[in-house]
Amino acid sequence: MKNKQELAEKAYQLAYDYDLKFGCCPQCVLLAVKETIGIVSDDIIKAAHPLSGGCALIGSGTCGAITGGLLALGAKFGRDVESLGKGKFMKSFMVGKQLMDKVEAEFGATTCNAIQEKCHGRTYSMWDAEEIKKLKNDEFVKYCAEMTGKIAQWCVEIMI
Repeated sequence: MKNKQELAEKAYQLAYDYDLKFGCCPQCVLLAVKETIGIVSDDIIKAAHPLSGGCALIGSGTCGAITGGLLALGAKFGRDVESLGKGKFMKSFMVGKQLMDKVEAEFGATTCNAIQEKCHGRTYSMWDAEEIKKLKNDEFVKYCAEMTGKIAQWCVEIMI
């Protein structure tokens, strides 16, 4: 069996590569976690699709890679249906906050637009074809892939 560091590095590389190849950062984080340590189901990966681009490509919501990471953590530490009404189950919130704190410390922002602003000094409309062309030609694509990889890596580190 691989050690924690090797698994975390594998998750990073998978998520980074998937983001460059497929886009949709929350799905890339979740697929990398699934292929590295399991836990995440295909249904969760599918359900994460509209969370991309700051939620439904609007940019003002939480970064999709972060939401993917939170879903991965929730798959392991979250409250199940049978436990509804039986307490808050703080472990899920604690590991989620741990991830959010790491992202904030490393990247200085947690919304898609704020991350774009930090990286480029501007934001892009993901609903505008011309803006998408500019975005794909920008270093932001690699920056997003880097962020997606790190979030997958951190999730694996937290989960094992």
